[in-house]
Amino acid sequence: MNILIIGGVAAGTKTAAKLKRECPDASVTIITKSADISYAGCGLPYYVSGVIDHRSKLFVNTPESFSELTGAEVITETEVTALDRQGKKVTALSKDGTSREYGYDKLVIAVGASPIRPNCEGVDLENVFYMGSPSDADALKAAVDSGEIKRAVVVGAGLIGLETAENLAAMDVRTTVIDIAPHILPNLLDDEMADFVENKINEAGVFTFTGVGLEGLLGDGKLEKVQTSKRAMKADAAVLALGFRPNTGFLRDSGLEMIKGALAVNNMMQTNDPDIYACGDCAIVTNRVTGARRWSAMGSTANICGRLTAKSAAGNAKAPYPGVLGTGVAKLPGVNVGRTGLGEKEAVDAGFDVETVIAVSDDKAHYYPGSNPFIMKLICDRQSRRLLGVQTLGKGNVDKVTDIAVTAISLGATLDDLQYCDYAYAPPFSTAIHPFETAVNIMLNKLEGSLETITPAAYAAGEAEDYKVIDTSQIPGVKDSVYVDLTKVLGPVEGLDKDEKLLLVCNKGRRAYLLQNRLKHFGYTNTRVLEGGTTFNTALLEE
Repeated sequence: MNILIIGGVAAGTKTAAKLKRECPDASVTIITKSADISYAGCGLPYYVSGVIDHRSKLFVNTPESFSELTGAEVITETEVTALDRQGKKVTALSKDGTSREYGYDKLVIAVGASPIRPNCEGVDLENVFYMGSPSDADALKAAVDSGEIKRAVVVGAGLIGLETAENLAAMDVRTTVIDIAPHILPNLLDDEMADFVENKINEAGVFTFTGVGLEGLLGDGKLEKVQTSKRAMKADAAVLALGFRPNTGFLRDSGLEMIKGALAVNNMMQTNDPDIYACGDCAIVTNRVTGARRWSAMGSTANICGRLTAKSAAGNAKAPYPGVLGTGVAKLPGVNVGRTGLGEKEAVDAGFDVETVIAVSDDKAHYYPGSNPFIMKLICDRQSRRLLGVQTLGKGNVDKVTDIAVTAISLGATLDDLQYCDYAYAPPFSTAIHPFETAVNIMLNKLEGSLETITPAAYAAGEAEDYKVIDTSQIPGVKDSVYVDLTKVLGPVEGLDKDEKLLLVCNKGRRAYLLQNRLKHFGYTNTRVLEGGTTFNTALLEE
């Protein structure tokens, strides 16, 4: 069998390596436009700052070492320009301009995606950069290392943009991030979670401006200013991180089904041509929860789908691809971020009866050095109590909570299934009741009515304006509030009417919940706990 793979980064090389294990006698050939293969695109921002101290560490294999290791042939610096499905062949142009045809029995398209190039003036100015390949990172790193870059504007507040901003700031470059969306990380976090992250990023010295569009790049040969929809910003460099577009232009007239430029595949990674497969950033898969189409331009997705593509092309796949959850995790200035599953709006739009809760706990035993808060937002279906999504913020290992949620959502777990899980505990690693289990318990309390709350989003929208704010923290600190010491509440509280609207606030939410429980016992009928406490709703703190 002759299998041809177009593209040699994550998905292409994973497919080739697995194919040679599945079918050792098959002829497997990779054709790639680049001189390099198998590089870590997600590591590029960290190479710019020197966290990854040598360029070679970005590469898993060279073309030569990959061929020796796997037995697959690798043809570099050759671009496939046309596909003949009837003749089962492609036309490719090599670096020296030579055109050649390559036949196939089965074809795998893994051409990836490239950074979006905006349609505005100045994109060709010196010191305008992208972040899509090692050569892009080389150019930005060289400019920063030269000392000429003192101020930078990153256009785009997605993961790549914010990670690049963090690494520029680490090199003492004054960095500003702009994005046309109303919030940073618009495809990752719900609005109130994104606002919290934005504040943390600003506190760490990276300034973010949302609702601000790019209108032009100004300068005489070299960048001098970034013209935005608000004003012009002085800058020595601009990094354009506006997202990625699948490299599928050469397939426009091929008859292969595409959605917004990404190749539509079934759960065996086949396109609408059964002898043509696609995987990685050039393909669009499905959402595991809803079944709707979902593009997942992640190295993790590329590797998983590359493995399945190989098994499918070899005729050895025993289980179909169930889809992605939109899982992501990032180290950002001042805070780490993790998410998986559906966001609140996604869940509502998908027809679920949605309930949410924001819970704050410690990421390890509170007495252990380095303990910090974990902030978690859980999204579930009220009727089935099925977990639908989780978003996690904190200075600790947000990935472990995210991965627990990935497993739970993938297996269709309900909150009841998760309530008594035997999670790992030791003071350096976790709390005795695991942070994830704490969040699950808080959600169950809310569903069952023993905890009545106002969410941070509802509070920000003014839904608590007619409530009297009650501060029940260990140390008073909530502005415009009445302080009530939880430990002294042994009956009705003087000055608080039993039918009065009372908003109970503490540092994390636990003491407010305990006070609500006690007040209910003494006949108070209209109390609400502010989810997340002052840890999340920081504007409530006294200055």
